[in-house]
Amino acid sequence: MKKLIFIFLFITQIFFAQTAFEKGNDLYKNGKYELAAKEYESILASKKESVEVYFNLANCYYKMQKTAPAIYNYEKALVLNPSDKDALNNIKFAQKRTIDEIKVIPKVGFAKILRDFTGIYPFNTWAYIAISFSVLFLLFFIGYYFSKTGLIKRVFFVGMFIVLVFVLMSVSAAFFEKSHFDNERPAIVFAESADVRSEPQNASSSIFVLHEGTKVYVEEKLDNWKKIVLTDGTEGWIDSNAIKEVKD
Repeated sequence: MKKLIFIFLFITQIFFAQTAFEKGNDLYKNGKYELAAKEYESILASKKESVEVYFNLANCYYKMQKTAPAIYNYEKALVLNPSDKDALNNIKFAQKRTIDEIKVIPKVGFAKILRDFTGIYPFNTWAYIAISFSVLFLLFFIGYYFSKTGLIKRVFFVGMFIVLVFVLMSVSAAFFEKSHFDNERPAIVFAESADVRSEPQNASSSIFVLHEGTKVYVEEKLDNWKKIVLTDGTEGWIDSNAIKEVKD
């Protein structure tokens, strides 16, 4: 009986999510962006997330001139699919509405080379690539084991080691990207303006001010303060309520 109830609730949730998504799309097409946003938010409230829902919700906020929520939801879409072209394109338009202009200091040396290589794909794609190479390795092994002639055996033997190198590379890339994903904590400034201070207390001096929509990276938390770093390497403490982490 419990299993039947669970299946019923599961099917109901899927049907509700699809209905809300379609309703949100219709409202968006008719220019009713606030109502459309509520439909998409209801889907997320039911723990049903997808790139499409976050992307459409971000578009609604963009149309409503709400920069921070728009950028935040584009970022949420990119967490699920970092290579989504639509989200990557639209977030650039939303970022043009922000006040702060933060320079990006590029990495140099081996760290940059490694990051450029592993960053080609997200960690789950690297995992699929590793599985594909593992299957190919198995096929080469079978070919080596059942081959009758020495030349063909040598071909399969060499092929096994070449494929093994690619397996190790893709597995290493998957672990590196997963570690980078877990350690990186992007956040968006939601406050209209927020002071970034030298220490986690109101009495400390204000280093600079950030405005709505600016992207920061959280390094640590202390009470109601979060230490952030910008893409130009600048660090400071900001009130936790002024920002919203993307991977919450």
